[in-house]
Amino acid sequence: MASNEPDTKAANVNPNLANENSCASKINEIDTLNAICRQAKKEDKLSGKNLTELYDLFGHRFTKALEALKENRVKKYVFKPSNRIVWIVVGKEREYLLMPQAEFCTCDDFYFRVLDKQIHLCYHLIAQKIANNLNWFEVITENDEIYDCLMKEWKNLTE
Repeated sequence: MASNEPDTKAANVNPNLANENSCASKINEIDTLNAICRQAKKEDKLSGKNLTELYDLFGHRFTKALEALKENRVKKYVFKPSNRIVWIVVGKEREYLLMPQAEFCTCDDFYFRVLDKQIHLCYHLIAQKIANNLNWFEVITENDEIYDCLMKEWKNLTE
């Protein structure tokens, strides 16, 4: 005789398995983005296939990243003589400080969705990765003397 009660065992998800799936998804997302960037760098362009893959992978985040790239909103600050590098993406409301090696951004999407593991990269990080691989960014050279002042300004934007 079949029971009319719902199967509660199927609904109970092992939290370790969920974390593994999230980690695997993150690795897949980042690995795929990096592979596409390597291919685009080799070909010196994003092909139609690349654009489709990136949209399939990131959806609206890729659309916003592509918009930032087209509007030249990815900035690479190089401070002299130290050669310190700071990446900024100019968003719709303010500038966002990025730390690409740590896959960190100061945007709200990063704080609320990336840190909560709903997504793995905000659109600013996606734009920076593509920009860095294809040299689609503006280089701004500044003197080391204003580094602290600019960093303070960029950090204060997040408070």
